[in-house]
Amino acid sequence: MIFIRYENWKSYLRYYPVTCLLIVANVIMFILMTFNGGSTNIQTLVDFGAIVDVSPFKEELWRYVAAIFLHNGFSHLFFNSFTLLVFAPPLERLLGWWRYAILYVVGGVLANVLTIAISSRSELGVGTVSVGASGAIYAVYGAFLYIAVIQRAMMDEGSRKTLFGLLVIGIIMSFATPNVNWVAHIGGLVSGFFLYGLIIRIFNKSLRQGR
Repeated sequence: MIFIRYENWKSYLRYYPVTCLLIVANVIMFILMTFNGGSTNIQTLVDFGAIVDVSPFKEELWRYVAAIFLHNGFSHLFFNSFTLLVFAPPLERLLGWWRYAILYVVGGVLANVLTIAISSRSELGVGTVSVGASGAIYAVYGAFLYIAVIQRAMMDEGSRKTLFGLLVIGIIMSFATPNVNWVAHIGGLVSGFFLYGLIIRIFNKSLRQGR
C-alpha cells in the first residue's frame, strides 16, 4: 500500500523535500495572513494573491501561482496539508523532486486558470474569490489515476482501490459541499493526468513501462 506512511520524521524530510517545503509554504502564508487581517478576510486573501474572476485581478498572472499556497481558515489549511503529507510522497519519489514540483505547480496553475475561465462566463461568477492547494493536490491525484489505469503494474491493488475511493468521495463532496471550487478539483485532476503522461514522455520514458 503506497499511501501508508512508514517513515520517521527524519527519513520523511530526506525522502520528500518538496512535499515538506510545500507544507511549510502553506503554513507560513497562513501565519502571515493571520497577522495581517486574518485568513478568512476576503480583502486579506485578495491582497496576498487570491484569484478573482473580475478585472483587473484576473489579468494578474502571479495570482494563479500565489493562490495555490493560500487557505481560507485553519480547517482548509489542515485538510490540504494533511492530504499532501500522506498521499503526495509516493509521487515525489517516483518522479523525482523537480518533475514532481513541475507537476504540482503547473497542475495548480491550470486548475486556477480553468476556474477563472469558467467562472468569468457564468452569471453567478461575479467577484468570486478562490484560494487553496486543492487544484494542485487533485493534479497529484490525476497523476496517480494515470498510473492506476495505464501503468497498472506500478500500483498494487489495495492502493488502486484506495485511490478510486478517494476520488469518488472527493468528487461527490466537491459538488455537494457549499463554497467548494469544484472546477479547480476537476481541472486539477484532468491536468495532472495529462501532465504526468507528458512528463514521463519528455523526461523519463522508462516510467511508462514501470522500469
